[in-house]
Amino acid sequence: MEHNGGKPLIRTGLLLIAAALLLTGYNLWESERAAAENKVIVARLEEVLSEPTHPETAPIPEPAAPEEAVPDHILNPDMEMPTETVNGYEYIGVLEIPELELKLPVMSTWSYPKLRVAPCRYEGSVYSGSLIVAAHNYGSHFGRLRQLHAGSEVTFTDADGNLFSYEVISLETLMPTAVEEMESGDWDLTLFTCTVGGRTRVAVRCALS
Repeated sequence: MEHNGGKPLIRTGLLLIAAALLLTGYNLWESERAAAENKVIVARLEEVLSEPTHPETAPIPEPAAPEEAVPDHILNPDMEMPTETVNGYEYIGVLEIPELELKLPVMSTWSYPKLRVAPCRYEGSVYSGSLIVAAHNYGSHFGRLRQLHAGSEVTFTDADGNLFSYEVISLETLMPTAVEEMESGDWDLTLFTCTVGGRTRVAVRCALS
C-alpha cells in the first residue's frame, strides 16, 4: 500500500517557502522604491535650501557686523522646526549617515503610511537636543543601523540650512513595548527601527560633536 501521509506536509513546506520568497521579494522592491523616491525628495529639498528667499527683491548686502547674529534656534530652542513641503508631505530636513552612504529626508510627523515613504520625526526637536527619528528596516532606510558603532558620524540639516553634526555613542536593543526606554535618556539624537520580524528595535544614540 502506498503511503501518502507525507505529501500534505511537503505541500505545506513548499507553500511556506514560496511565501517567504514572495515576502523577501516584496521587501526588496519596497526598499528600492523608497530609495528612488527619497533620492528625488532630497534633491528637491537641497534645491530649495540653495534658493534665495526673495531673489527678485534681494537687498544689497550690508557690511558684515563685528559679531555674527545668533541663530533663532539658539535663542529659542523651543521654537517649532521649519518645514518644506514636497509631494504633499512636510519635511524638517535631511539626515545623512556617511558610513552607510545614506542621505534621507525626514518628515515632520510620523504615521505608518508615512514611514513607507521616508524616515519620520517620532518626537522632539533638533534644537532642544531631543530629536528621535524612526524609519522602516528597508536597506535603503534604517535596515543597516547595526553596522554603526561608537564614533560613527551622523549629520542633520534642517529646513533653514543649519547643519548639526553628531557622533554615535551607543547602540541599544529594545523590545517594541519599551516606549519609555526609547524616549528616556539625555540623547541629542536617537535613530531607531524594528528588526526583521519586528521582535526587537535597534536604537542608535547620538550626541552633538
